[in-house]
Amino acid sequence: MKKIFALMAALMMVVAFGGSTFAEEAKKAEEPAKAAEPAKEVKKASEKGKKVTGEVTAVDTKANTITVKGKKGESTCEVTADTKITAGEEAKTLADVKVGDKVTCKHVEKDGKSVCKSLKIKTAEKKEEMKKEEKKEEKKM
Repeated sequence: MKKIFALMAALMMVVAFGGSTFAEEAKKAEEPAKAAEPAKEVKKASEKGKKVTGEVTAVDTKANTITVKGKKGESTCEVTADTKITAGEEAKTLADVKVGDKVTCKHVEKDGKSVCKSLKIKTAEKKEEMKKEEKKEEKKM
């Protein structure tokens, strides 16, 4: 009877400690997966955004690109489905962008290409209207 009791106690100890060992191994397997997630966040943070403001010199709707002539020269940016294009409060598309429009393009370098994240349009027509209004005001003075 004592031998059976000793065997049962030993078996219970093995099961108890064995179960906790498996639980620790499962936790360790989850930790590397969690450690990989911050690496992705660091990669996103390392993508520095750039901004170019200037006049549109070319729009290619087939290649989904736009070329903007800014103070530091021309920049060609790829326009994706994620690109937010606006004119004031109105949402626009790449087809709405015209050569001569004044724009501000915020873009990031991705796979060796400039990818436009947001594009704010100030149309050429509005620019001309503003110039006409300024001339009228000057004449009144």
